[in-house]
Amino acid sequence: MRQRLAPHVADLAVSIEHVGSTAVPGCAAKPIIDLDIAVAEEAAMPELISRLTAQGYRREGDLGIAGREAFQVLPAAPEHHLYGVVAGSKPHLDHILLRDYLRQRPDEVRRYSALKVALAQRFHADSEGRRDYSTAKSALVEELVVKSYADRAADQP
Repeated sequence: MRQRLAPHVADLAVSIEHVGSTAVPGCAAKPIIDLDIAVAEEAAMPELISRLTAQGYRREGDLGIAGREAFQVLPAAPEHHLYGVVAGSKPHLDHILLRDYLRQRPDEVRRYSALKVALAQRFHADSEGRRDYSTAKSALVEELVVKSYADRAADQP
């Protein structure tokens, strides 16, 4: 997907990052890639939105997470979740730090995966079930995000 997006946003994007569970080896995940397109500043976001909508993406707003823009996938493209974020913003760091934290901690990956599998068996794959699934895993995700920030702080002088 990065190769598909890059020609349209390369001059705006600081990075196009693979984030989410599929970016963590060994983590239970649906076969859906999550991508963040990070821009240098908020002022670049309208242009990013314009370019992505010109490519057929549908803007969905922040979906309850201030500081990011979510986009609905093109019908003909492989299923993925696409987000526009400002580099270094909380939504961007939440994704990147959590991904990197989990990549270094197989025990946390096993714990997170076990919860995800149990919840996937409990909730239906419809929109209500997906919402309930996300809500049910949010406490652990938040715990892991907090740990990822603490880990980052410990690594900085």
